[in-house]
Amino acid sequence: MKHIGIITGATGYIGSHLLRYLLRQDWELHIITQPEFGYSNIEDIKDDIHIFEYNHDVHSLIDYFRKVNAEVVFHLAAAVITDYTPTQIPVLIRSNVEFGTEILEAMKQSATRLFIGTGSYWQNYNSDTYNPVDLYAATKEAFEKIVQYYVDAHGFRAITLRLFDVYGEDDKRPKLLNILKRMAGTDESIDVSPGEQFLDMVHISDVCSAYLCAYNLLHTNSRIFNKIYGVYTGNRIQLKEMIKIFSEILQQNIRVNIGAKPYKEREVMNPTDKYRRLPNWNPSIMICDGLKLFNINGGGRT
Repeated sequence: MKHIGIITGATGYIGSHLLRYLLRQDWELHIITQPEFGYSNIEDIKDDIHIFEYNHDVHSLIDYFRKVNAEVVFHLAAAVITDYTPTQIPVLIRSNVEFGTEILEAMKQSATRLFIGTGSYWQNYNSDTYNPVDLYAATKEAFEKIVQYYVDAHGFRAITLRLFDVYGEDDKRPKLLNILKRMAGTDESIDVSPGEQFLDMVHISDVCSAYLCAYNLLHTNSRIFNKIYGVYTGNRIQLKEMIKIFSEILQQNIRVNIGAKPYKEREVMNPTDKYRRLPNWNPSIMICDGLKLFNINGGGRT
C-alpha cells in the first residue's frame, strides 16, 4: 500500500526536492499551494501529484483533508524574510503562524495525526534556550508552541526538524554559492563580511532523507509525541574557507572582497550545538563533495 502524504511549500526549493524524493519512493503526494507563487520548480511532475490551490477558506481546507485521509503532513511552507520591513510583518505572521495553524486545524478535523514541521537553527542565537535571531525565527518559535497545543489536546504526534545551511543543485534562491558561480572568471566582484562565522552546510539530498527518516520514526515509534531534532553534519567550516574551497573547485578566480562589509546585526558566528541530531539519520555528502556536485550540476536536478 502506498504511503499518502501532504506537503506544504512543495513549490519552493527544499519542498520541490522533497516532493521528487518521495515520488521516487512511490508515495502518493498531495500538495497545498498558492498559485501566485507559480510552479516553475515542479512543472515537469505536476501530472504525478495532486494539487490543492488554497484560497484561505479554512472550511475548504478541512474538506480537503477529510477527503485525502493522509498519513502525514510535511510542513515546509514559510516566508523566509530575514531583513523585514514593517509592512512585511503581516506576511511573516500569515505564512509562518496563521497558515500552519490552519493546517493543524484541518488535521484535527480529519484522520491525519502525524506532523513533520520545519524549524531553523536561527531560533537559538548564541545557543540560548530562547533567543531567536530575528522576527522570522521568532515566528518559527511561536508556531512550535502551537504545535505543542495540538499534540497535548488532540493526540497529534510531531517532529520538527531544525535545519541548518541547506545547499545543493538547482537552487534558484539568491544564495551566495549561486552568486559566486555566476561571477567566477568575470570582472564582477562582491563584498562580504570578514567571513569568520561558521557554517554547517547540509546537502539537499541529505535534507530530503531527513524528512523521510522523521516520518519513519513517527510511524514506527508511538512513544514519540513532540520532538525537535537538528539536521546538521557536525562538520563546521568558516565562510571564508568555504569560499576558498569553492574557488579551487571552480578553477576560476572569484573576486571576493573579504571584510568589505560588516557583520550583520546578531550575526550567527557559531551555530547552536544544543540540538540532538535526528536519530537513524546521517549525512552522506560532505561539503567538498557537495560543492563539486554543485559545480557540475548547478543547472540540473538532483
